[in-house]
Amino acid sequence: MKKLIVAFAVITIILTTFIIANIGDQIPKGWFAAGSNPSEYEMGIDNSNFENGHSCAYIKSKTPKENEFGTLMQTISAENYLGKRLKLSGYVKSENVNGWCGMWMRIDGENNQQLGFDNMRDRTIKGTTDWKQYEIVLDIPTNSKTINYGVLLGGNGKVWFDNFKLDEVDNSVQVTNLIKENKFPSQPINLDFEEK
Repeated sequence: MKKLIVAFAVITIILTTFIIANIGDQIPKGWFAAGSNPSEYEMGIDNSNFENGHSCAYIKSKTPKENEFGTLMQTISAENYLGKRLKLSGYVKSENVNGWCGMWMRIDGENNQQLGFDNMRDRTIKGTTDWKQYEIVLDIPTNSKTINYGVLLGGNGKVWFDNFKLDEVDNSVQVTNLIKENKFPSQPINLDFEEK
């Protein structure tokens, strides 16, 4: 009986050590992995490299193929934000990113129709950078269903991110939406083709 207890204690110590040693491979509470091939990216919590506090999240490439990306993200209901303008802000740090990375936010309506989107594709994070705050600002139309956001890493490298906030802002803050609004005329124009 004593041998069984000792064996159980040793196994418990080994498992505990293994779990603590691999704590970085755990997805942070409330977040999930996605992307074109998330299995090619390690995602988790880093307790040694953070902007402020005691930990941050990270994404690190394994061996992704060209044009693959991984993202750590959340999806929330839009019901509390309908008709509002939201700013997603957070701190990002990168190391040897040879593709690109960025924060992103997408607003979806019925049948996953994209009502707003920004992935920082026009202001990407590349190479090795220190902690810097980034922002995305999108309107939440009244027919919105979900708000999706996170950080993506395309290609190789490593990215850390920390201290995200989702705040309501007023209309004086400019939106960063990459989906261009279609401005259509309110009436037909020049149907007889007489105007030049």
